[in-house]
Amino acid sequence: MKIRRRTIARVLVAVFVFNLVVMGAGAYLAYEQAPPIPERVEGPDGETISTERDIQAGKAVFQRDGMMNHGSILGNGAYFGEDYTADALDLKTEYMKAYYARERYGGAYESLSAEERAAVDSLVETDLDQGYDGGPIEYSAAEAWAHQQVRETYVERYHDGAPERGVPAGMISSEEEARDFADFALWTAWAAHTERPGSTHTYTNDWPYAPDAGNEPTGASMTWSVVAMILLVGAAGLGIWLYRSVDLPEPEREAIDVPRPGDIDLVPSQMAALSFVPVAALLFCAQVLLGGLLAHFYVERAAFFGLGELLGVNVLQILPFALAKTWHIDLGVLWIATLWLGAGLFLPALLTGYEPENQGRYVYGLLGALVVVAVGGLAGIWLGAQGYIDGPLWWILGNEGLEYLEVGKLWQAGLLLGFLAWAALVARGFRPLLKREERYGLAHMILYAGGSIALLFVAGFLYTPTTNIVVTEFWRWWVVHMWVEGAFEFFIVAIVGITLVSMNLLQRKSAEKAVMFEALLVMSTGVIGVSHHYWWVGLPDLWVPIGSAFSTLELLPLVFILFEALNEYRSLVGQGEAFPYTLPFMFIIASGVWNFVGAGVLGFFINLPLVNYYEHGTYLTVGHAHAAMFGAFGFLAIGMATYMLRIATREWSGRRLRWAFWLWNAGLTLMVFVSVLPVGFLQLETAFTASYDAARSLAFYQRDVVQLLFWARMPGDTMLIAGTLLFAYDVLDKLRSRREVTAPEDLRLPGPAQSLRSDD
Repeated sequence: MKIRRRTIARVLVAVFVFNLVVMGAGAYLAYEQAPPIPERVEGPDGETISTERDIQAGKAVFQRDGMMNHGSILGNGAYFGEDYTADALDLKTEYMKAYYARERYGGAYESLSAEERAAVDSLVETDLDQGYDGGPIEYSAAEAWAHQQVRETYVERYHDGAPERGVPAGMISSEEEARDFADFALWTAWAAHTERPGSTHTYTNDWPYAPDAGNEPTGASMTWSVVAMILLVGAAGLGIWLYRSVDLPEPEREAIDVPRPGDIDLVPSQMAALSFVPVAALLFCAQVLLGGLLAHFYVERAAFFGLGELLGVNVLQILPFALAKTWHIDLGVLWIATLWLGAGLFLPALLTGYEPENQGRYVYGLLGALVVVAVGGLAGIWLGAQGYIDGPLWWILGNEGLEYLEVGKLWQAGLLLGFLAWAALVARGFRPLLKREERYGLAHMILYAGGSIALLFVAGFLYTPTTNIVVTEFWRWWVVHMWVEGAFEFFIVAIVGITLVSMNLLQRKSAEKAVMFEALLVMSTGVIGVSHHYWWVGLPDLWVPIGSAFSTLELLPLVFILFEALNEYRSLVGQGEAFPYTLPFMFIIASGVWNFVGAGVLGFFINLPLVNYYEHGTYLTVGHAHAAMFGAFGFLAIGMATYMLRIATREWSGRRLRWAFWLWNAGLTLMVFVSVLPVGFLQLETAFTASYDAARSLAFYQRDVVQLLFWARMPGDTMLIAGTLLFAYDVLDKLRSRREVTAPEDLRLPGPAQSLRSDD
């Protein structure tokens, strides 16, 4: 079955418009149907318990003090601490039981008979099962008393400090702010146990699982899990059929004219782009070292192998988990993005043999600007979380405090401008090709892929600290999920396609067809697929069927990418030992395989609604995230860096990079499958048999078998760190033997550029 490029381009535009319509309607519903924040919460005698101002102030504390990178809210955030929604609901329920036990029977709840406890449980569930028709939230006497107790518990934990929980003293700077944070957490707990008007389930679709509060999975969770399983079989079969039916090109395996690295002239902009690689390597080193610290925090929550006590240093107070995790996430995004940006600036000259005036100077300027923004953002996170940036500037200059979007708005704006500047520089480099090709051509696709990353980043500017957390989460997932499942996947297929053309392994028109077809599948599933993040956060339940269907269909493009990786492997083998780009190919192939495993297999499993109901925010998500983020996007970024180094290095040796390659693969396999996933399955069992809060509790993490599994992570982490340090050393060593730069007037037209002209 042959499909023309123009036809695919038209369908791609139609799909893009359809996505905008669906998600635009979703944005309207997010504002209209988010759980309301009442003007006040009042007790049985009309006294004010908390106000809208208190709840919004608590949300600001939650963001400013990095609480989302210590624990989670509505299941979203870090897994070191409790989920504040589930924790507040559990504490509220327990304190209400204590209140009724004392009031009705004059004793502690634990000392009551089974019949008496059942009567108390019924009273608590009846109180929590009240609906809401507007106006103030009306508490029973038991709820009012429980609310005050939760407040004081949060003061003890998050202001006074709780080293056994990994909470440093003064994490929240004042008692009043800790109470505000409790008000915010309790409001999310209220949304979790209060039925949505006109519905038979709560605002959060009866999440979290809390049988004592009456929260159990809805029928829709089971129904759409079954539907998703059926769709899985159909999607896998459809993906294989499409791949076999559609006439897509494969890399050539016969003897062809692959340009040798020494025969390629290097221009100033390419050497400038190469400077992105050591910067990324240093960021990568910092990230994995912080990752090792984070893993150890789960074992020793207030120490680090006893070194702090030996040296008289309070490790937890200087570098608490929340701050270390914030930097760990941001550094991961930064080093991958840095390599992708560098590759995007390196490739144009390979395909065009053209160097715009002052392009190298502008590339160095962009790198310098990005370093300033990155350092400023990371410093702002620390200053903001430590209370040095107060007043209205904390979320602009300091720590905005939302996972993956922690840096202040000023630094986010700088990153956005950096993306736009990068697109302009890439367009300058591709100018000869952009003038000749159609709007769906290969150079255009690279710009569209990079531009979509910048476009989605704009969604992060559509809320403030006073915005309802449910609406905030709606927009935040536009950035996080649509980057990963949409723009990043689009960028992967575009960058791999253009790399194969630069190696002379594919013709431009063939690569364009493959890139557009796979981009069509990515955009058809990955954009609306964001809705599986909306099931339990307070958005309408219509997202359950939509999210189930599109999350399952996200498997389609991953099947294609896996097949592409296998075909590239056959091409690699066919080229023989003399093929000069073996190492870059190895990383590209590994990226495709890990993308299928991490995003495809593990992603599908945890996104089944019934599984996700119990699993949401557990270590199963950690396994999915590491396999998908580092395995898919990280390996691709390193593959592009290796390709750049192979061309730009005079004295080439791939021995150290091969060692790093296998250390990373072995380390990631051990970490995910020996440690992280087993912990996640134990959490899933605990959530299913007890409650979600129990699966996220300190008691769970302190179980002997869980602690043993945390220690079992050390070999894998050690391999990952060793591979990264070896990579960084090798990069710095190779840069000492860089080839000479050719003046623009002396440039020879590279082989791929000659092929592109003849291909026109």
